[in-house]
Amino acid sequence: MLRRSVHRLAATALAAAAGLALTCEARAGDFHLCDRQARLSAAQQDTLYRFADIIKRSLDQSGHSVALVARSGLDLGRFGIRYSHAGIALARSENAPWSVRQLYYACDEGKPRVYDQGISGFLLGTDNPAIGYLSVVLLPDEQARPLEQAALDKRQALRVLGSQYSANAYAFDVRYQNCNQWVMELLAAAWGGVSGADGLDERRAAQDWLQAQAYEPSVVDVGSAWLMWAVPFVPFVHTDDHPVHDLAQKQFRISMPAAIEAFVQREIPQAQRIEFCHVEQRVVVHRGWSQIPEGCLPSAGDTVIDLD
Repeated sequence: MLRRSVHRLAATALAAAAGLALTCEARAGDFHLCDRQARLSAAQQDTLYRFADIIKRSLDQSGHSVALVARSGLDLGRFGIRYSHAGIALARSENAPWSVRQLYYACDEGKPRVYDQGISGFLLGTDNPAIGYLSVVLLPDEQARPLEQAALDKRQALRVLGSQYSANAYAFDVRYQNCNQWVMELLAAAWGGVSGADGLDERRAAQDWLQAQAYEPSVVDVGSAWLMWAVPFVPFVHTDDHPVHDLAQKQFRISMPAAIEAFVQREIPQAQRIEFCHVEQRVVVHRGWSQIPEGCLPSAGDTVIDLD
């Protein structure tokens, strides 16, 4: 009985750690953690395509040409996390209008890459096609212009790309990087004017600027010695970059979409946020910094669009 309980706890810890391992997009490859995108029925794909069309129309009507975007996708509810993956949507992308420039982990190559993906494809990276959320942050021209310029500049985008990927990368160490940390360091390059002799030096300068601006990464409370035990057995999750006192408290300080949005809201009060969600055959559109309630339930003032 005790042995079965231990095995059950270990399996649960490994599953939770595996969830953290896929905080960001992983593409291709034959390792199962790199190929977890849900299989979608034709009806589910149709719903996501129509959901994407609503988002793209809203972006077109916004009068902006760049936006910070974040999507749900992985079930990280046990950590209190709705959004796992952020990128920068660009109206003038060479790929397609409003393609999302983002970091993803190339499983075949075993390294992170910068990748452009249309809104529809961005939404398809989900574990649960029955319900999904997407957050959009629109910036004033003063901040939007340099961010758009930095994001469209492939050399700049690559200069702040880390060479080693870790889903739980510590936000103030250049050893590893996750997708949301890449977004934050690109923001630092765009808004802080940071530069360096090489990519690693520029990443350090970006992190120094973020610390000087009192950027606060998300605190992911692991809350379990079993989960901390499981971390070394899960690819893409590391602990050697995290401060000892954080590990002792069973927590990671990681760049997540919620931290990105909190930083932008504090630093740029004029920024605007729009949140979209879909469930069953309806889409809810909510404007403001509060989140749509769980279950994609509309509140007063929200727009509800019927997909039937």
